[in-house]
Amino acid sequence: MADGRRNGFLGFLGVLWRGLDFTRRAFLNLVFFAIVAIIVVAAMKGAPVVRPDSVLVLHPEGTLVEQYSVDPAARALAALSGGTSRQVQLRDLLRVIDVARGDPRIKMILLEPQDLSAGGFAALHELGAALDRFRASGKKVIVWAPDFDQLQYYLAVHADRVLMDPQGSLMITGLGSYRLYYKDLLDKLGVVVHLFRVGQFKSAAEPYILDGPSPAAQQADGSWLGGLWNAWIAEVAEARHLDPARLTQQIDAMPQQVAAAHGDLARMALNEHLVDGLVTRGELVAELRKDGVPAGDQGHGIRGIGFTPYLAAINRTDAVPSSGPGVAVVVAEGEIVPGRQQPGTIGGDATARLIREARENPDVKALVLRVNSPGGAVFPAELIRREVQLTRAAGKPVIVSMGDVAASGGYWISMDANRILAEPDTITGSIGIFGLFFNIPDTLAKIGVHAGGVGTTPWAGALDVTRPLDPQVGQMIQASIDKGYRDFVGGVARARGKSFADIDAIAQGRVWTGQQALKRGLVDQLGGLQAAIRLAAGDAKLGDHYSVRYMEKPPGAFGRFLLDMSNSAMARFALAHGVRLPAWVAALAPQAGADLGLLAHASAGKPNIYAYCFCTPR
Repeated sequence: MADGRRNGFLGFLGVLWRGLDFTRRAFLNLVFFAIVAIIVVAAMKGAPVVRPDSVLVLHPEGTLVEQYSVDPAARALAALSGGTSRQVQLRDLLRVIDVARGDPRIKMILLEPQDLSAGGFAALHELGAALDRFRASGKKVIVWAPDFDQLQYYLAVHADRVLMDPQGSLMITGLGSYRLYYKDLLDKLGVVVHLFRVGQFKSAAEPYILDGPSPAAQQADGSWLGGLWNAWIAEVAEARHLDPARLTQQIDAMPQQVAAAHGDLARMALNEHLVDGLVTRGELVAELRKDGVPAGDQGHGIRGIGFTPYLAAINRTDAVPSSGPGVAVVVAEGEIVPGRQQPGTIGGDATARLIREARENPDVKALVLRVNSPGGAVFPAELIRREVQLTRAAGKPVIVSMGDVAASGGYWISMDANRILAEPDTITGSIGIFGLFFNIPDTLAKIGVHAGGVGTTPWAGALDVTRPLDPQVGQMIQASIDKGYRDFVGGVARARGKSFADIDAIAQGRVWTGQQALKRGLVDQLGGLQAAIRLAAGDAKLGDHYSVRYMEKPPGAFGRFLLDMSNSAMARFALAHGVRLPAWVAALAPQAGADLGLLAHASAGKPNIYAYCFCTPR
């Protein structure tokens, strides 16, 4: 009996405890969600404020891109956790600089480029032009960084003053294009590589069949790299008021220069007039305060506003119209592959669909195709080219704006535009085509595996990777590659109003800079994205007032919500006071647009045909 009462009492205590625990958790959850709701409401209401005499502080972090490949939710979660998405849209930087030029609340720009990673020169050239426009309005641009690489310095020279930390470094080493070569490795593994190509200079697949670059590849690469380097020297020398020949001599004599400065790279940069001063961040703040920049909050630092909050502020008040008659922009960035792909990779079906949607939209009167691509698979590139052709046939002008790279397949999708614009530093051309087929009979033989069987025709199983490639099949593949090259050159000749022989002479897979391509008739004029948009609007007779809409997949409702919250004043206040999401929350967010490499989309058992260019200097 006693045991029964004791068990009953214990059971009652257990029920009571579970009830209290449930009540406790429910109460805490209610409090938690109430706090979140208050923060969200406050965050959504808090708009960024731009105060008079503010410094626009541009500290872009990550890779400079034409279009985000990281989805909106991941970008917002990264911001709310105090980090970055490691991507910066070129169009956003250009917009911020151009709006700030006429904004009376912005006193000057402070650019800190040390965390900016650029893939090429063309985008930096366009940014430099925007900084020049800002300076032409009478406002100053100051650049400061702990150290510079030569791409960051290429942008930095478009400033009134270039400052560096006394412990910093600047080493200008020139441009190179180096690759790994795999022939010996593939031979040891028993992998047989069959390369089918047309074009004396089409060297993209050479690493699979050679142990080093061919003489033709070295000749061609030396030409376009030399063109880029000469442009770098000329632009930097002009901006820094240096003699180009003297600057070249300084770079060539860098070991002696470093020795003369006793290994102090910052002092060497100052001695050679590459920078204007060596100051710490604290000394920089003191200099800006002397120049009339007000103090920041509570008398510390300077009164400044960052890139992201300023962009959010002007998007609320100075948004470019995206509805009504105007110009549509389709971004084609990354490798060209079949199907529908996320931004950062050009899916033939997806990009073709965006162009088609622009053509069928009655408010779209002209199209700008912004190309930043080394090329890729031929068939998806052809799908995109056809939509460009159909858009022109529908009476809507198409202008191509080339970014850092618009080569090989990137040129294929561009060639039927009404006009093609490139920056002087754009890498373009590489009009050529190649096919790759790998088989592994020797690899299997090394481990005692052999293939055998019968077929109903001599060609049954001819493309089985476990069997040697029949020479006659190789001849058929080469004939197909030859036909593809004729299509490419013939299409360019038709679009550019030249003969096949004229284009063939400058094709052959050879790479050109934008300046070199202009002289050879492969592009129509030099200019950036904004110039292309103005040209498209002019061709469509839109006048001075027109909308600009980007044809891209819009963020979902949740992504927009998070982006708005992460850009709010309350969110920035919380981050400034140490309130942020745990870093692991952002790490769990999906990351799209990873570079999968040339062969990641290859199909087993058939030759893969590419119009591709490995032509990024470093």
